[in-house]
Amino acid sequence: MTVWVVLMFVSLMVLLLLGYPVAFTLGAVALFYGGIFLGFDFFTLLPLQIWGIMTNFTLIAVPLFVFMGVLLDRSGLAEDLLETMGKLCGKLNGGLALSIVIVGTMLAATTGVVGATVVTMGIIALPTMLKHNYSASLAAGTIAASGTLGQIIPPSIILILLGDVMGVPVGRLFMGAVLPGLMLVALFMIYILIYSWRRPAAAPALHSSTDEFSYLNILITLLPPLALIIAVLGSIFLGIASPTESAAVGAIGALILAALHKKLTFNNLKDSIQQTTKLTSMVFMILIGATAFGLVFRGMGGDSLVLNMMSNLPGGMWGFLFISMLLIFVLGFFLDFLQICFIVIPILAPIANQFGIDLLWFAVLIAINLQTSFLTPPFGFSLFYLKAVAPPEVTIQNIYSGIMPFVLLQVATIVIIILIPDLVTWLPDLMDNINGL
Repeated sequence: MTVWVVLMFVSLMVLLLLGYPVAFTLGAVALFYGGIFLGFDFFTLLPLQIWGIMTNFTLIAVPLFVFMGVLLDRSGLAEDLLETMGKLCGKLNGGLALSIVIVGTMLAATTGVVGATVVTMGIIALPTMLKHNYSASLAAGTIAASGTLGQIIPPSIILILLGDVMGVPVGRLFMGAVLPGLMLVALFMIYILIYSWRRPAAAPALHSSTDEFSYLNILITLLPPLALIIAVLGSIFLGIASPTESAAVGAIGALILAALHKKLTFNNLKDSIQQTTKLTSMVFMILIGATAFGLVFRGMGGDSLVLNMMSNLPGGMWGFLFISMLLIFVLGFFLDFLQICFIVIPILAPIANQFGIDLLWFAVLIAINLQTSFLTPPFGFSLFYLKAVAPPEVTIQNIYSGIMPFVLLQVATIVIIILIPDLVTWLPDLMDNINGL
């Protein structure tokens, strides 16, 4: 049976790499191997598990946060932020790149839709940076990396899914991701400052008189998204609302912001709802397929096989941690974050629990690791999004060379969090004490 379990997993990987739809591939592989080795009566357990997924209150946050992000993307929020921050930071060497990171951070905490963020910043900011003689590699790398911050900075869809898969409270997971997310932003900005200091001609300051601005305009532009961030995350951190309830607050806030920008039209609302339905359906179809695959994998003894293998690794807990992080990083070159989340994480989480690893800490490490999957070739989605909207003079080589320093910074962040676990656990513990838990 061990051989067949391994063959089942390999078959899945091969079919996914050949480009077959993820959800249906998961289900088909499960039915094929489960029908042969366990019998079709074994699948009588599956409807109960699917019912559990569809009635999971926590997962209601997924369509609500997706709707919030898609509607804000159509409201012109990103354009206003980019224009304002570009004027504010443009007087510094590397200022335009710094403004991209700041805007990427704010969009991560509001929209959280990686594709939309990368495309929007690529269309608006990339030509401007090239016009002001910025290095094509630095410009492309900054936009691609900043667009992925929505994977780690809450409210993040991947954090909700990880929390559900690993059995970690989503509210605590959001709190645990705040400091690592901000540390990653700080590392991005430090790298840009060092780069622009060493190569000022590749990241020049702006000196045009058209870049004048008023602090009142900055305040008017920044206050609405900041208010939305405080309303969504503050309600969770202070124990006022659950993550699902705060997602409803975010959806209402997105409607208000869209109305303030005069973008709450029937067409925008219809398109946002349609896009939300498509993205949510994709997530849940993959989740159902992964549930079927996981059921058969455990039924064939796959979980015991992986547990025995991981338990016998040299180094014990640290050996498991190193191998699991390396596995997720390598799979990120070929699979997207949803596939890894639903296929690999349910196998690793019980083993981490047996080793006594704090699952909150482990989940944040995984989230940052999964973030790199958007940047690593050949299948990094941020690279595809950016290349699709980049001017012809920006080559794929420019994009690849530009993202490498940011991938290394993400790896460095993982190492720092492993060495200093309090970066993850300090804020959740503090908020629990404040809330009297």
